[in-house]
Amino acid sequence: MYICICNAIREADLRRVARRCPGNAEACYGAMGKQPSCGTCLDRAEDIVLEEREAAFEKLSAA
Repeated sequence: MYICICNAIREADLRRVARRCPGNAEACYGAMGKQPSCGTCLDRAEDIVLEEREAAFEKLSAA
């Protein structure tokens, strides 16, 4: 599914970048060489970034 239509960013791509890139959704966009355009995607993108960070924290806590 596309998260950002303006930049053709797919959810899977954003999740992959969020696992490696510190910072918020805009920083993750930057890591992909993109930047928000209209901004309507940023709330959902931020939710996805936080989900990935929480999942990583849970994995570390379980280890």
